[in-house]
Amino acid sequence: MKAAAQHLPLAVTMGEPAGIGGEITLMAWRARHSALLPPFFIVDDPERLAAVARTAQLDVPLAEIARPEDAARIFSTALPVLPIGAPVHAVLGRPDPATGRAVVASIDQAVGLVRQGRAAAVVTNPIHKHVMYQSGFTAPGHTEYLAQLAGVPRAVMMLACPRLRVVPVTVHIPLRRAVAEISTDEIVTQSMICASALRIDFGISAPRIAVAGLNPHAGEDGSIGDEEIRFIAPAVARLRSQGIDAFGPLPPDTMFHDEARRRYDVAVCMYHDQALIPLKALGFWEGINISLGLPFVRTSPDHGVALDMAGTGKARPESLIAAIAAAGEFAARRSAYAADHAIA
Repeated sequence: MKAAAQHLPLAVTMGEPAGIGGEITLMAWRARHSALLPPFFIVDDPERLAAVARTAQLDVPLAEIARPEDAARIFSTALPVLPIGAPVHAVLGRPDPATGRAVVASIDQAVGLVRQGRAAAVVTNPIHKHVMYQSGFTAPGHTEYLAQLAGVPRAVMMLACPRLRVVPVTVHIPLRRAVAEISTDEIVTQSMICASALRIDFGISAPRIAVAGLNPHAGEDGSIGDEEIRFIAPAVARLRSQGIDAFGPLPPDTMFHDEARRRYDVAVCMYHDQALIPLKALGFWEGINISLGLPFVRTSPDHGVALDMAGTGKARPESLIAAIAAAGEFAARRSAYAADHAIA
């Protein structure tokens, strides 16, 4: 990403058109001044978004743009909408696999613009994975699809709120499979990607990584499971040998209270709920999803499509607002890092 990227607008995707993505984007634009948000545009069908605004009774002016470069000058007076290229026929609250191609097209277009240097970062609205699978979508999820678009072997999922950052080593798989798939190599690989992102995107020069155990009391020296001995402790040792300030394995039940959290910058956890439960308990409305290891910045809200709430105007936009603000910050830091290190 070139140094000028920090002055480019952010690209927000449409997400599931039957969900709350449209209205929380409208709400985020309304909060642009109070939240000090950088300019952004949404890749969407302008008529669909206008219908969402009417249904949710959100008085937000929309301005169709022909190119992302027009977004910044329009942003103060209207929400810029870059047409997706085809009409999107959706009923709020009722997802339809027929819209799946449009959902993917919005993601593809946003990523393409960032990779062309015409947008600073991608902020994705939530998708409905079950409906996407019915439409022929084959990636396990958003993060994996973005890694495919970027041509990288993997992207690491970080969840963050003002009081905690977490990385689950295993994500959306059954717990039994998660335990079987934990390995020293996997912990090390994801922790190294995380450490690099903390330095470049978060501006933390010497990241501190706390590594959770898997079993109660971190296994109690093997008496309550030996995964800590076989996989997790060796991963911590390998990270330390590579200059990473990592420590653990820590008992998961004692590593998330206020005093414990002051000792680290991120908690690397072994499975989804071990990471997500404390994160959502500490910052349910402000939590965001960040994809680490991509050649571009991507953030998203840490919630789903909320079909039951779509069109009511009652959705809360705080997570999307936080995701947009964070994407702007990360893009600026990454641009500055590239300039400092003469990365073209």
